[in-house]
Amino acid sequence: MLTDEPWLESDKTYNAVHRSKKGRKRQELLALALGMKVGGRSEVLWQPLKLFAYSQITSLVRRAAIAKNDNHFNYEKAHNFKVHTFRGPHWCEYCANFMWGLIAQGVRCSDCGLNVHKQCSKYVPNDCQPDLKRIKKVYSCDLTTLVKAHNTPRPMVVDMCIQEIETRGLQSEGLYRVSGFTEHIEDVKMSFDRDGDRADISSTSYPDINIITGALKLYFRDLPIPVITYDTYSKFVEASKIPGADERLEAIHNALMLLPPAHFETLRFLMIHLKKVALNVKENLMGAENLGIVFGPTLMRPPEENALTSLNDMRHQKQIVQLLIQNEDVLF
Repeated sequence: MLTDEPWLESDKTYNAVHRSKKGRKRQELLALALGMKVGGRSEVLWQPLKLFAYSQITSLVRRAAIAKNDNHFNYEKAHNFKVHTFRGPHWCEYCANFMWGLIAQGVRCSDCGLNVHKQCSKYVPNDCQPDLKRIKKVYSCDLTTLVKAHNTPRPMVVDMCIQEIETRGLQSEGLYRVSGFTEHIEDVKMSFDRDGDRADISSTSYPDINIITGALKLYFRDLPIPVITYDTYSKFVEASKIPGADERLEAIHNALMLLPPAHFETLRFLMIHLKKVALNVKENLMGAENLGIVFGPTLMRPPEENALTSLNDMRHQKQIVQLLIQNEDVLF
């Protein structure tokens, strides 16, 4: 269709070309940011780029928030309040009013010792800073509670065991699959509970690396709330059932973003380690699939203890951990 104002047509053409170039520029910039190159097959490459752009950016933001202060890890933690009978006069540390009564006058946080009225406990922010004097053990202790008490990004058990395994065990055949002696693993557990980060897990004390891998797996099994929490369990299982590979990874990433920061950081660090293990598969015979079989039930457990549910979910647990290892650089 001709027009009496040809400059309008040329202007429209210019705008269309300009928008096309602008869109192309955005694709190239995004590809560059993600470490990929868009060439002649841009139509094929752009969709996966677009799909993972959000996950990459949000992961960077999450990791930046975790590493914001190297000397203090401000993970949010709710208080662990329990009804308490106070001896002598006590005042609420939230509202500053007197606690009336002879017994059960209020509640006390068993992790940090904060004393408040039962009603006031509903309004106290999640700013619990656990006191090491109140944390009696390392194993079976809530993960966030432990890292806040020790002011570390991850449980020291995880850091120390992984460092020891990577120093002398990455090429050990059957790593994480072969079990160490139970009594020696219990010795390591008691050493961490007693000595904390001063525990000796060197080759001098425990020459068999399978004892250290066993102690690490036991730590994860003993957690009252698994690394992949009960609240997010169903999200991960449902994500594993998605048929499309890209959509499945996006759903797993979204589930990861729901984890508490301390759980996310611990899982991220573990997956980086397990990827190193998988890269030595020729020597240790432990690829991502085998590691998924070992760590699936260890890192994620169904909220309800049901033998049939656990049995049915085992393949999904294995698949989730396998995908986390294989796609560690994308998902974290």
